[in-house]
Amino acid sequence: MFLLCSTSKKVAVYGDSLYIALINGVPPQKPTTMKTLKLTLLFCLISVFSFADVSLDQKTALVDLYNATDGESWSRTWDLDEPVSTWYGITIENFNVVEINLSFNQLKGNLPASIADLTSLKVLNLSFNKLEGELPETLKNMFNLEELKLFSNNFTGSIPLKIGNLTNLKSLELFNNNFSGEIPSSIGSLVKLEKLILSSNKLIGKLPSSISNLKSLKVLSVFDNNLLGAIPSSIGKLKELEELVLSNNAFYGSIPNELAQLTNLKTLLLGNNQFEGNYAVLKDKLPNLVNFDLDAANLKGTLATLDTEDDDD
Repeated sequence: MFLLCSTSKKVAVYGDSLYIALINGVPPQKPTTMKTLKLTLLFCLISVFSFADVSLDQKTALVDLYNATDGESWSRTWDLDEPVSTWYGITIENFNVVEINLSFNQLKGNLPASIADLTSLKVLNLSFNKLEGELPETLKNMFNLEELKLFSNNFTGSIPLKIGNLTNLKSLELFNNNFSGEIPSSIGSLVKLEKLILSSNKLIGKLPSSISNLKSLKVLSVFDNNLLGAIPSSIGKLKELEELVLSNNAFYGSIPNELAQLTNLKTLLLGNNQFEGNYAVLKDKLPNLVNFDLDAANLKGTLATLDTEDDDD
């Protein structure tokens, strides 16, 4: 039986005897002690781990990213002959890639499907680049992701329908792209989410009522899209919300009474929509409010009633 390592030797074990044979075929000459065996195995392990700091699958996924996004033209590129641990923007823990931060790095091209092979990845930050195309369907399999920051690129297509699979997400920031279609209702499965920023895209349809499941949400921003419909009254369940930005859309109807229950709000921007009624009293209902914006038409006329009681179902 032979143990192979990155040294120029083979370790051969015959029963209880140990021999060291050179690679060039010189026959074993002398038995060595168990101490020698332990030292040799330790040397093999040190050699292996010093050159292979992540698995081959993970390194291949990173090289795919490099090739798909014109890595040679990045502001800070990678030397593919060097260990992955030396590559700019890569964080490794326990031999796994856990973070990629290549923000402001002149990436251009598409995000490859093999990005999902980085199964231990917690943070993917590719913001402020020139990435384009649709997000790969495999993204739904990156179950350990906690932060997905793809803002300020040129991504197109829909937000993946199964984005709700990423149940460990705390931050989903896709603003300033060209995403279209509706906000998927599965987004309500992201119960750990604290930031949901989808502003400055081409999103249509209504704000899904499933958003009310996001009890940890602190920031909800969807301004500058083509969203419409009434604001769901269930938004009042987002007790931790500090920023609510809905301006520059086509929302209409009455602002729900439940909005007055969001007493942690510091920013409330509702302007350039088609809300009905005078909601000047709203500002007084929210003691921590610092930034408040509402169309002039909604600040005059008969005051709308804003109570803090839950509606009867």
